[in-house]
Amino acid sequence: MNKKRTGERIIYWLMRGITYLVVAFIAYILIDILVHGLPAISWEFITGMPEKSGAEGGIFPAILGTLFLVIGTIAVALPLGMFSAIYLTEYAKQSKFTQTIRMAIVTLAGVPSIVFGLFGLGLFVITLDFGSSILSGSLTLACMVLPTIIVASEESLKSVPKYMREGSLALGATKWETIYKNILPYALPGMLTGSILGVGRAAGETAPILLTAAAFFLPELPSSVFDQVMALPYHLYILATQHPEAQKILPMQYGTALVLLFLVIGLNFVAIIFRIRVRKKYKW
Repeated sequence: MNKKRTGERIIYWLMRGITYLVVAFIAYILIDILVHGLPAISWEFITGMPEKSGAEGGIFPAILGTLFLVIGTIAVALPLGMFSAIYLTEYAKQSKFTQTIRMAIVTLAGVPSIVFGLFGLGLFVITLDFGSSILSGSLTLACMVLPTIIVASEESLKSVPKYMREGSLALGATKWETIYKNILPYALPGMLTGSILGVGRAAGETAPILLTAAAFFLPELPSSVFDQVMALPYHLYILATQHPEAQKILPMQYGTALVLLFLVIGLNFVAIIFRIRVRKKYKW
């Protein structure tokens, strides 16, 4: 018994130590960005236009471009991902074919983002001739987060008890009425949470938009979905790695990183608030 208790305590403290270590690393990164980024944040920095090839001025076009890409990604990926998950969970027969589809979706979720960037370059930019634009970037990001949305939505749909389906069908409701009125209201919080978390990841990606949508310096705002845009991840990447005066513009690097961090946290916060409200409305 003593050996078992000793072994259990060792495992407990080992897991606890690893957890604290991970939290410490994350805290260090966040504190470093906050300490160096907050002094650079100002109204002019947030709302101003870039100057001197992005070395001075504000990052408003990059913020707006990131929001455009995120909105476009949500508009494409959210309905496609959710309806695909509904079909696979509620309509498709459980066969080797559907198992193969699920395996392919899970595999795609782990594909590096640069591969999706090359795919978007070949299909949307060159083949479909959308050019380097908001449309190409949004479609590429949508393809990247689609597997995550499908997996998260499937798990949420499966978490709804079977008796809610069976009871509705027994009372004469159609399949779609059962899904729409009895299943989706309870699965929706998890579906949207997983989806927005996936979109939050897309908001911070550099490789896909580097090849399909982003430009480093654009002193004008985009006027259509076929225009290039500045984006926070790509802007930060160039400032940190390609700019000839990297040390001089270090405050702008940290300021851009902090704004991007707040944007991603904001998306996650929206998902959490929405999930709490919907769960309060639909309890089971």
